[in-house]
Amino acid sequence: MKGGMLTPGTIGCLETGRSPTHACAEKEAPVTRTIAVANQKGGVAKTTTVASVGMALAELGQRVLVVDLDPQACLTFSLGLDPEALELSIHDVFMGRVGAAMAVRSITKNLDVLPSTIDLTGTEIALHDRPAREYVLRTALADVSSGYDFVLIDCSPSLGVLTINALTAAGEVLIPLQCETLAHRGVGQLLDTVGDVRRLTNSDLVVLGVLPTLFDGRTTHARAVLADVSDRFGVTVLDPPINRSIRFAEAPASGESILTTASSNPGAQAYRAHALQLMGEEAAA
Repeated sequence: MKGGMLTPGTIGCLETGRSPTHACAEKEAPVTRTIAVANQKGGVAKTTTVASVGMALAELGQRVLVVDLDPQACLTFSLGLDPEALELSIHDVFMGRVGAAMAVRSITKNLDVLPSTIDLTGTEIALHDRPAREYVLRTALADVSSGYDFVLIDCSPSLGVLTINALTAAGEVLIPLQCETLAHRGVGQLLDTVGDVRRLTNSDLVVLGVLPTLFDGRTTHARAVLADVSDRFGVTVLDPPINRSIRFAEAPASGESILTTASSNPGAQAYRAHALQLMGEEAAA
């Protein structure tokens, strides 16, 4: 009960004679949020966003699983794992050789990764004639997602079967956008794909918004691109933007996030602000 009032869940427990502190506590347990980070254009900081937001959420005590859905395995490498030395990866999960739990690797106390290898390159071909191929990732994550508060999926730079799997498995999609014309053109294509996914495989998919990355607010062009994205596509532009910084390029070399290697960097602080927003909180002034 909150403020002395009965919630609907508590009323339901009392009507059935169950204890509100036991049966209904389980019924009202938090639901895992699964977020696909997608943009078919490469080099727009999808991997950096997944790694940084994931680490920021983990710092805040959230249990986080990040999923590397890119054959280049940049997320896997950025978190300190050698893709070439892994015995199991998400490719094995897609092929049905193991369950997702068998391939998950622990990075920190609250952060795990479902890693990728170059073998993922052949996954789309292998899935081509498989029935319900769009639902493979959703089914695989269902076995492990209950152990996490957030699942973040780093999508490959394409609109192929792997990305469709991510959008089908996710409840929300976040679109990192490098603030330049060529990157901006791809937003419309991705939103068209989101519309197709809503009609065919995942009617509940929600667009969280566009996250400005590699941002230079000093340029009129960057500001104009953001304004046009908001006006043209009617999507939310998330704030604060992620400013361009060499620290983002340096962090993967040590197998760590910028939140560790340059904790006070404005980019690291911006990702922490977005993590707080995902949790429904505001960053301290």
